[in-house]
Amino acid sequence: MGLFSNKISREEVKPGDHIYSWRTAYVYAHHGSLSLTHFPLYVSIILSNVSLYAGIYVGDNKVIHFTRGGGRQTETGTFLDKLVVSSSPNYPQCLVCKDHSSFNGDKVITSCLDCFLAGGNLYLFKYNVSRSSFLAKPRGGTCTLAPSDPPEDVLVRANFQLHMDGWFGDYDVTENNCEDFAIYCKTGLLVCKKNRFGTSGQVNAAAAASLALALHACGLSMLGVGVYCYGRVASDVSRNGDVIKVPAKKLVSILESDRTSPREGWLSIAGPKFRGE
Repeated sequence: MGLFSNKISREEVKPGDHIYSWRTAYVYAHHGSLSLTHFPLYVSIILSNVSLYAGIYVGDNKVIHFTRGGGRQTETGTFLDKLVVSSSPNYPQCLVCKDHSSFNGDKVITSCLDCFLAGGNLYLFKYNVSRSSFLAKPRGGTCTLAPSDPPEDVLVRANFQLHMDGWFGDYDVTENNCEDFAIYCKTGLLVCKKNRFGTSGQVNAAAAASLALALHACGLSMLGVGVYCYGRVASDVSRNGDVIKVPAKKLVSILESDRTSPREGWLSIAGPKFRGE
């Protein structure tokens, strides 16, 4: 794994790793395809192949990840629809994973590594990177300034959500997506307020890029670069003031308790966003 690439081999992945894969996606304007040659390089990188799928590798060739069910669309009704695209890969699933994915609603599920990657490459999300390394990767969704918890805590969080019949709230492209789930498992950090962007670096980078694009259109390209870099750092989960920390030990005590259900215990600590308040 090099400085500018997070790509790894299957032999390198370990239980508790936050892994992801890019899936081919296409960005369209209202009338025909959107040419990327008209934008600065950092924006072009964001707009090309922007569909990211993230999860937690738990060993034995299995990945726990958060996904949408029922084939529902993921549009947000905002400008971010043109920057963040969720794609459903045209990839044949194995019999076990096909059975797991036949559900309605949003759910945390287990997939084999092959079905999770859907023919794509395997990448490792990096934690506790320096600010220079963070900014050296112009595309969001690949690293964070925040440190990771130990692998055993990561696995507790991932398996806890799976134990709750896969419940992790409603899937939302900007507020609660598969990258938000993986970052939560790794750090224990949750955005607890509604109508706030989640911890997803891909979404926050897209939001920063939208402002940078406006400045670029006004002929202020260099200022746009600065705004984009500042926006990415300021919106990183390590800088987010709307997060709460969910200790893995607390989840273990909920599972061991006879006084409340796992879901009730989770809602008591997860904040108003997950309680629908």
